[in-house]
Amino acid sequence: MAYDKFSVLRSTAVPLPIENVDTDQIIPARFLKATERKGFGDNLFRDWRYNPDNTPKEHFVLNNPIYSGKILVGGKNFGSGSSREHAAWAVYDFGFRCVISSFFADIFRNNCLNIGVLPVQVSEEFLEVIFKAIESDPKTEFEIDLPRQTISIVGTEATYTFDINTYKKENMLNGFDDIDYLLNIKDEIEYFAKSSPL
Repeated sequence: MAYDKFSVLRSTAVPLPIENVDTDQIIPARFLKATERKGFGDNLFRDWRYNPDNTPKEHFVLNNPIYSGKILVGGKNFGSGSSREHAAWAVYDFGFRCVISSFFADIFRNNCLNIGVLPVQVSEEFLEVIFKAIESDPKTEFEIDLPRQTISIVGTEATYTFDINTYKKENMLNGFDDIDYLLNIKDEIEYFAKSSPL
């Protein structure tokens, strides 16, 4: 299994109300030497989290103890820029299992889906509702229901239905990446190969 199965996630959220966050800001290029998916979380938003002397910047949201959870809420156009899959790895390795925004760069969205991070795209209006809920109470919980494709603010009637590719949805529900999916239907592939004329 490539990653944990994703079905329903209930968690508090970390707000990052910044638009046009690109992949170089998510994981700076100097940290791309590794080829495994481990250790990238240490350098998620590295230049925003730390000073040149490696001391934490106390005002950056990931260094603020009042915010926590497995959901990252970003501004519009999250994950733009280069196609580096390390950006999605860094998000996952840090501990986030869902990123919410009103718009995602396509490549970043797909990279997230391939490793078990659910990108939930909502309207700009609902995104603002989410930010205000967190601002009002950092302990606000959200429920991401992948089977129903809904995001809800727990304790309120605020709910939004999001879209997701059917194939990617099934993979996330099963914890599959593309290779796992093919291995899962190996018998069907072999049967097809044997029964098909040359």
